[in-house]
Order: sequence, then C-alpha cells, then structure tokens
Amino acid sequence: MTDMPDYMKAKAWPFEQARAILHRLDIEKKRGIDRGDKPVIFETGYGPSGLPHIGTFGEVVRTIMVMDAFRALTDNKIPVKMICVSDDMDGMRKVPGNVPNQEILAEHLGKPLTQVPDPFECHDSFAGHNNAMLQRFLDGFGFDYEFQSATELYRSGAYDDMLIKALENFDKIMDVMLPTLGEERRATYSPFLPISPTTGRVLYVPMKSIDPKAGTITFDDEDGSEVTLKVTGGNAKLQWKPDFGMRWAALGVDFEMFGKDHQANSVIYSRICKILGAQPPVQYVYELFLDDKGEKISKSKGNGISIDEWLTYATPESLALYMYTKPRTAKRLYFDVIPKAVDEYFQHLSAYQKQDSKAQLNNPVWFIHHGKPPQDFIPVSFALLLNLVSASNASDKDILWGFIERYSPGANAEDFPMLDDLAGYAVRYYEDFVKPAKTYRKPSEQEGAALMDLSKRLRDVPNAEQSDSDALQTLIFSVGKDHEFDNLRNWFKAIYEVCLGQSQGPRFGSFVAIYGPGETADLIDAALAGNFLS
Repeated sequence: MTDMPDYMKAKAWPFEQARAILHRLDIEKKRGIDRGDKPVIFETGYGPSGLPHIGTFGEVVRTIMVMDAFRALTDNKIPVKMICVSDDMDGMRKVPGNVPNQEILAEHLGKPLTQVPDPFECHDSFAGHNNAMLQRFLDGFGFDYEFQSATELYRSGAYDDMLIKALENFDKIMDVMLPTLGEERRATYSPFLPISPTTGRVLYVPMKSIDPKAGTITFDDEDGSEVTLKVTGGNAKLQWKPDFGMRWAALGVDFEMFGKDHQANSVIYSRICKILGAQPPVQYVYELFLDDKGEKISKSKGNGISIDEWLTYATPESLALYMYTKPRTAKRLYFDVIPKAVDEYFQHLSAYQKQDSKAQLNNPVWFIHHGKPPQDFIPVSFALLLNLVSASNASDKDILWGFIERYSPGANAEDFPMLDDLAGYAVRYYEDFVKPAKTYRKPSEQEGAALMDLSKRLRDVPNAEQSDSDALQTLIFSVGKDHEFDNLRNWFKAIYEVCLGQSQGPRFGSFVAIYGPGETADLIDAALAGNFLS
C-alpha cells in the first residue's frame, strides 16, 4: 500500500489506549514534569498461586498490542518497557487442586509462595515453578518484557522508599481502606503484613504501634510475643490493594490493564498511588474469561484451557487473535472456540493484503504481528480439514495431503508449512474433541430421498478431478430445492448429521470439491446403509 497510515485516527482499541498514554505524557509536560530518559512503563501483575492459565497470557499479549500501537504512534521516538511482576511474596491461602504432592503444600499454608516447596520437585519453590512456566510461554511467543519477582523487589530495596512513605502515610491509607471493609475486618486491619520471624508465614494482624522515623512496625507474633520489625528488606509486605497502588508508584507505571474483578478496586489503587506521591497509570479493564460451564477460569481450579493445550490443537496466531477480539466482552475460553479462531485469523490475514492503510490499522493481524503481517496463504480452511479427517478417518496428516493436492494442485508441505501444521492440528483436534462427540442419525423419508438423489448427481459430475466448489454448491442447493425443503439450512444440517455425525460444518460444496464427488457419494451411500450408526 502506498498511502501513509494515520495512527492518530485508528479506531482499534490498542490505538485508543496508546493515544490515552500519549495524552498522559502531554499532561505531565504541561505540569513541568521532566521524565528525562525514563521509558514509558507498561506493566502486568500475575499471582503465581497456581499454574499460569491462558488469561494471564492474554493480559500480557494485549498489553504488548497497546505497546506496539504506542510505538507506531510515536514513531519509536519514546522508549518503552514492558514489566511482568509476579506477586510471589503473597501467602499461599489454599492448596491448588491441579498439582501433585498436595500434602507437601498443605504444610506450608500461609507462607510466601517463594518459600513454599515446588510440588513438581523441579524448582526451588512453588512460585519458582509457576514463574518459570509463565516465562517459558512468554519467551515462546518472542515477547520483549522484563520479569520481576515481588519477593526480590521487596527484599532488594526497590520498594523501600515507597514502603517508608506508606508508613509515613499509614493513617491516610487506613482512611482509604477502612470504609471498604466489614466491621470485624476493620478492627484488625493493617495495610502492612509482617512476615513472622518464627513461622515464616504472612501475618494478617493489627499493628500495636508504628514508627515512621525508625521505619518499624510492632505487632504480636503467632506465639503471642511482641515483635518489632523494619518494614523494609523483605520483612513485611503490603496487603494486595495497597500493594497494587504502591507498585504503580514504585515502578513508575504508565499503563496497566486488569480484569473486571478489579474494576471496583481501581479507585482504591489510584488513591493509594497518589498518597505515595505518584500519578496513577492509564487503566484498561477487560472482561473475564469463562470456562465451558460459564464460570470464571481459575488458576487453582485449572478449568478452562491451558496455553499448552491451545497450542496442541492450533496456531499461536489464533490464540493471539482470540485475545485481541472484543476484550470488553466476556467470552467462553474452551476447546470448541479453537477452530473458529484459526479460520478467522487466516480470513483477517487474507484481507489485510487487499486493504488500505486505514483498514489495515483496524485489522487484528497488524497487532498479532507487531505491524508486519506475513503474506501466508492457506487454500483450505481449518473447518474443512476437520471434515476431511472425519470423512476419511485420517490418522495422520499425510492422508489429508492427498486430498489437498487434488484440490489445490501444486500445494505441498514444503511450500505450505503453515498448512502442514494445520493438517496435524486437525488430526489431533478431531481425535480428541470431534470424534468422541459424533452422533449419527437416520434420515427422514424426505432427507433419505434427497440424499440418494444427491449421491446419484455427484456420481454424474463430469471431470471429477477438476470439480468447481461453486458449481458443486449450486448442485447441492438444487437437490434441496427439488425435494422441497422449506428451509435449505435444514437440508444442509441433515447432510452433516446423517453423513458426518455433526450438526454443522464448512461450506459443503468446498468439502465435496476437496474430498471428491465420487468419494462424497460413497460417504452418503454408507450413511444411508446405516454403516455409521452405532
């Protein structure tokens, strides 16, 4: 495309957020704030209390999409940094149900996650295991980010200045927090959580006294003894709501997105950030992901899909597309969304090359590929591949290539590596999700007569090797009309339910073109003979 993109007018949500960040910088400049060479900080927080789920990945990939939009908006003239913070100093409140050796974890309830043994016995702590998993996922996608452990931030002194400020403003923080709490909790609440010097557990205890000048807090330990500790050096941490605002202030965060479950508390985070002398970042709230039952996905439950599971059945690009699309709409995140996401990705990619620059900036693939989408072409949809696997009982992708090469002469695994990958994904997805759910049914009298007619007409198709999908689709329509189906959608549904054991599928004319008219006629005849019925 020869026209220059106008990033300031792009309507895609990442550009909207990038412009909000730019506006924040303009306000700082007008107030006389000199950032110097400080980069714009994009930040995400992650709780390693369980195995990282796909929602955590979504938060990172979406934030990077905003960061890419900001880079384009500023022509890369303003430095940026992405920070992923693991809240691994949090005390472990319960044992996750999806890990081994749970009895080991039960012995360490209440301790910081970096002090809890790894139930998988491959890292120095449970947090270390989960942090490593998250970093492996992010590294696998080639993300440019800086990982930070909250434990190290507390212990290293990176948070010390803000912890002292929090102690100096103890009463102001209490004034923010107490109205949000129930009467019983108000009586014992403290924004500071000391680490017990005797048990190592994170203590939720009231403060007997505080000394901002000395930087200390005094409280009763679990054994009843009075203890005075400095709040710096990893001896204490903040409750999660004050911690949120403190982290923004300490790291100088300019942008953070979080789930809708944080929305009500975002005002609290912002107020605490201001108490500590910093301006809250631009904030973006996204809707939560739901599992197949419509429940929120959870690290401890392990419901929904893991990142590894998605990548077993589909491309990384399809996962990124799913994360990009409608972030402010609650979406089911389960295996049945995968095929649609795969095909929609390639539809967007195909459209990109034909679009002007304005449309390209609103195309998801611009963000998935950091502004430089490839020119990959896929002649066969993923949905069609799944139906091919179903019809041919293909146990490996080589069987599928026999049909693909007939449908698209010249196509081969070497020149179409992405299609080769899709063929492998299709075989795995079919075996694990489609095949077990197949339910064939007998046709009605009207449907049986129409299917017999369709089988005969398909055998009469001339030049079967060069069949045109549009012509075949017209032929199938004609059979439905000739047999007086009131709704042709019901005719196609009957074809799928009787012949393939499912209620829907891709455009059937395309399926016949790639599978072959004669082979499709054989499939129909076998279904009419009841060969597929259990």
